[in-house]
Amino acid sequence: MSGFEIERKFLVHKDKDYKGRAYASSRIKQGYIAAKGATVRIRTRDDKAYLTIKAPSTDGGLKRYEFEKEITVDEAEHLLQLCEPPLIDKTRYLVKSGDHTFEVDEFYGDNQGLVMAEVELGSEDEAFEKPDFIGMEVTGDGRFYNKRLRRFPFILWRGTLPIEYR
Repeated sequence: MSGFEIERKFLVHKDKDYKGRAYASSRIKQGYIAAKGATVRIRTRDDKAYLTIKAPSTDGGLKRYEFEKEITVDEAEHLLQLCEPPLIDKTRYLVKSGDHTFEVDEFYGDNQGLVMAEVELGSEDEAFEKPDFIGMEVTGDGRFYNKRLRRFPFILWRGTLPIEYR
């Protein structure tokens, strides 16, 4: 798959149920290979694996070019060894809301306590129904990019967020 990715990111309220509303979940481990001007990600998701290259974002973090190719799990395991440590470890829950699916990520390790949701859109101004667990929008806020969470984990700055998101 390649093309432009348009997505919005949100923090999830800690006291709202998203897991009970999920129709699927999967464990994700991902790492990053150093690249100038792009993000190169290796990801395993249950029994599948992917190589993804993302260009820098535009429109305040809302839109960016993305290339993604499925690779074998064995290839991914070898490439993960080339990634800068540490790896991102999270569980992704898929929750339908209207015509859209929200991907809710619950992080582990030094990012424990961070729960974010994102929704992919067909255009920048596409309307969507927000489930009640959706909170503050963080689209374009670099602190919430997975690549940055690897170097500056949530444990270091969680106190800067309102209590309902810690």
